[in-house]
Amino acid sequence: MEDAEFKPGWEKDIYPSQEFLLHSIEKGELYLGMANGKAAACMVVNHEYNEGYRQIRWSVQVSDSRLLVIHALGVHPDFSRRGFAGEMVRWAIRLAHEQQVQTIRLDVLSGNLPAEKVYTRLGFQYRGTIRMYYEDTGRTDYRIFELLLPPDFTSL
Repeated sequence: MEDAEFKPGWEKDIYPSQEFLLHSIEKGELYLGMANGKAAACMVVNHEYNEGYRQIRWSVQVSDSRLLVIHALGVHPDFSRRGFAGEMVRWAIRLAHEQQVQTIRLDVLSGNLPAEKVYTRLGFQYRGTIRMYYEDTGRTDYRIFELLLPPDFTSL
């Protein structure tokens, strides 16, 4: 992401850290979007979230096993503006349906308008802005989004 037009605020080897990525691979939670044999996009999807999420007034209260969280969604600069981020999110929505999850949640660093556009275009609703701590950004403002999945979900 060092050469990306819009830098999401990540700091190399701090977020996402090598440990976080390896742990995500081991748990089967890291997903790649491939194009022409190259990694075009990457994200982590699991049931874990920042403690700050407890401050949000969510649309629905569910156990952790009934929600998914999208982390570290990034598109390689060589593949930007080609729809890869949207495809990755659509894939996460299908995964949520397969796992019978009720909601998908995520946070976006304030000011990351390209990411917000992708999420809102796919139906995510803004739930509020909170100050959270992450190692790469310190304590800063994040915009929180949620997508409720209807029980009769078919496909996107």
